[in-house]
Amino acid sequence: MTDTVKIAPSILSADFARLGEEVKAVDEAGADWIHIDVMDGHFVPNLTFGPPVISCIRSWTEKFFDVHLMIDPAQPFLEDYAKAGADQIVVHAEADKHLDRSIQVIKGLGKKAGVSLNPHTPVSVLENIIDQLDMVLIMSVNPGFGGQSFIPAALNKIRAVKDMIGDRPIDIQVDGGVNASTAKSVVDAGATCLVAGSAVFKGDDYVATIKAIRDAYSA
Repeated sequence: MTDTVKIAPSILSADFARLGEEVKAVDEAGADWIHIDVMDGHFVPNLTFGPPVISCIRSWTEKFFDVHLMIDPAQPFLEDYAKAGADQIVVHAEADKHLDRSIQVIKGLGKKAGVSLNPHTPVSVLENIIDQLDMVLIMSVNPGFGGQSFIPAALNKIRAVKDMIGDRPIDIQVDGGVNASTAKSVVDAGATCLVAGSAVFKGDDYVATIKAIRDAYSA
């Protein structure tokens, strides 16, 4: 099933002064999705992209926009991000008191819906909503900054989510410390989508980096 694994470069690690060009560059380099980390300086200790920024870069690619909301609350802003060009909106279980309602709102906006779990959060929080999801995002670092090292305990969580999903058509995304060294173990555990930020953008050859990640889990 490795031929179905998607690579989603996170523009958190891109050159913000050239954001549209960076999005186009990773698109042409072989990215499957564009991962957009939205941070509020409250739920996580950083500030990033609002809806106007996403609207501006939307015209630079036709690739799937995977918008990861690390904000609390998220629900009041779901429509804004949908209108800005998100194809999928992911909210955090830890930041949403009414998770089921947020998923319903996202679906009602015509977008795919995902839920993200921080490293300390048990997969059991998904039990009553799993049938409504298009994706589960497993954080393999603590959210808020790029360039962190992969937390190995995430592998057991990926396996547990895979068991919970069963034969449902739900993606398992992994975000944090994913690179050519960790990609194979992550995919072997059950991941179907890999977020790679600094691993892609820290170098000059995006084509080679994305290929190296693909080759690592395809070997």
